Amino acid sequence: MSTLAFAPGALEPRAVASDAPGVSVEHLSVRFGARTVLDDLTLHIRRGEFLTVLGRSGCGKTTLLRFIAGFVNADALAGTLAIAGRDLTHVPAHRRNLGLLFQNYALFPHLSVFDNVAFGLRARKLKPAEIARRVADALKLVQLADAGHIMPAQLSGGMQQRVALARALVIEPDVLLLDEPLSALDANLRASVRSELKALHERLADLTIICVTHDQDDALVLSDRTLLMRDGRIAQLGSPRELYDAPSDGFVARYLGAANLLPPRVVYPLGDARHDERERLACIRPERFQIVALGDGPLHGTIASVEWYGAALSISVALDALPNEPVQVTMQRGHARVPERGARVSLRFEASDVVLIRP
Repeated sequence: MSTLAFAPGALEPRAVASDAPGVSVEHLSVRFGARTVLDDLTLHIRRGEFLTVLGRSGCGKTTLLRFIAGFVNADALAGTLAIAGRDLTHVPAHRRNLGLLFQNYALFPHLSVFDNVAFGLRARKLKPAEIARRVADALKLVQLADAGHIMPAQLSGGMQQRVALARALVIEPDVLLLDEPLSALDANLRASVRSELKALHERLADLTIICVTHDQDDALVLSDRTLLMRDGRIAQLGSPRELYDAPSDGFVARYLGAANLLPPRVVYPLGDARHDERERLACIRPERFQIVALGDGPLHGTIASVEWYGAALSISVALDALPNEPVQVTMQRGHARVPERGARVSLRFEASDVVLIRP
């Protein structure tokens, strides 16, 4: 079985065959009392893939992560787990060779950074020289090479998270499991650490990462694929671009950002076969609309509100054809004259900007 195999002075991992097995969950069902948390879920994650798992509270995303980690104690549990080609369904958590990073970091406050990172290696009874080498490599990987002597209380939240990440990586795990790893950070630090995580995964190309998050930006920035869950099942699985540009239904469309969901009769002209569509809605993202002079676009309406969000404006337009359900338009500041509330305008869009989806 291949591992990350940190080498002295060179943190690039060993090459892994593209067909190397990753994580395979088959027919997973989990029930607590009368409540089914996961319902016959099957998921295959490629070796070296970064998968984010999104969903509302209670959808089952954390239970999925805990099942992979080996921490689920349920009233009823069925399904199988294989990692790197090994059946781990009944293997205890401490023998699964997984790296774990939680939102509270769980650092030992009485141990130095070095000793925190070395904890798992000492539990595996590695020789001191090997422990020193691997801890040094892991700290270098997270840009804390000179911090081994520091105590956790002396570090910022972002630096503490890097220590926890080094501790998870130093054991050379088959899979790195992240449970809301950025939720405790403020907005600016969150964006910075998110970029560092992405860069780390690019350097460790054979490391499979599964990240549970409620933040859509984490999914859009970090993942190769995104799994959106709803009520214990998969709502949609695909690249972030696929979920954003081609959502399968209204739930997915709304979760991955603002979405205008309109009756097709509003978007398509008479004579178009889609005009009388009754089973689906026309989804148009706010940034796909252009506000133009009245009569220069197919949709006409009145500006209901204009809100400024720094570099962008969020504009609400009450359409003549749908006056009680204003559409949202995103306009980049400085790209055009800002319309005033009450102005009569038209909206223009491309045919490719419209996706017909289930409600």
